Amino acid sequence: MNRDARKIAGDLKRLGIRTGNTIFVHSSLKSFGWVEGGAETIIEGLKAAVGPEGNVLLPTLTGSDKLSASCPPVFDVRNTPCWVGAIPKTFRKRPEARRSLHPTHSVACIGADTQALLDRHDLCPTPCGRRSPYYRMAMRGGLIVLFGVNLERVTLMHTVEELTALPYHLQPEPVHATIINMRGHTLKRTLYIHRYGDERNFSIMESVLREAGVLWSGRVLQSETMIIRADALIEITLERLRKNPRLLLRG
Repeated sequence: MNRDARKIAGDLKRLGIRTGNTIFVHSSLKSFGWVEGGAETIIEGLKAAVGPEGNVLLPTLTGSDKLSASCPPVFDVRNTPCWVGAIPKTFRKRPEARRSLHPTHSVACIGADTQALLDRHDLCPTPCGRRSPYYRMAMRGGLIVLFGVNLERVTLMHTVEELTALPYHLQPEPVHATIINMRGHTLKRTLYIHRYGDERNFSIMESVLREAGVLWSGRVLQSETMIIRADALIEITLERLRKNPRLLLRG
C-alpha cells in the first residue's frame, strides 16, 4: 500500500470511519487531485479504512432511458460496463470484488459480508427496495461516503422513493430482463425499473441531514468529502416525503 492509500485510510479514520464499518461510496476521481496509482490506490485506501471485517460497496449502474417493456435490459455481470465513473469501473474488475445480479442497478462489493449484502438482487421487484443491497447496507448501520460529489449521486434516495411508492418513480409495466451470471448461465427475470424524465433535487435534504447531525464533512486528500448515516437518511427523508410526495422533484 503506497503513501496516498495510507493517507486516504487515515483521512477516513479522522472522519469517523472505523474498522468493521460498511461504506457505500459515490465518487469523482478527479476530486482527489493527482494520486499515485489512481483509482487502484483509492480502492486500497477504502479497504484499509474498514479492514477485512468491513465492507466497501460501489454502484455499478447500467440503466438508461432507452430501457422499457418493449426494450428490456440485457445484463452480463462479467462484461456489461457501468457508467458511474472511473473508481467503480476499476473496483468491479478487482478479483476479490463481486457484483450483484441486477440488470440496471447492480452493486459491487468487497468485504466480509459480500454475499449477505448482494445475494438475490435479481429477485428484487424494484431496483433499490427492501431486498436490495442499498437497503441492506443501510439496515446494517452503513455509511454513505461522497468523494467530490453531492447528494444528487446518492442512489439510496431511490430506495426512499420506492419505499414510499411514489407514482413518478417506476415505469408502469414490468420488463422481462435477461441476466447472464458469473458462470455464463442465462437467467430470465420480470421486474420493475426506473422511469427517467423527472429531474430530482436530492440536495434539498443536505441541510436537513446536517442539522440532524447525521451528515458531516471533511477532506480526503484533496477531495471534499461528505459522510451520511444511511439509516438516518432513509428515516428522515421518508418522514418528509410522506408529508410532501414531490419533495425530491425540481420545479
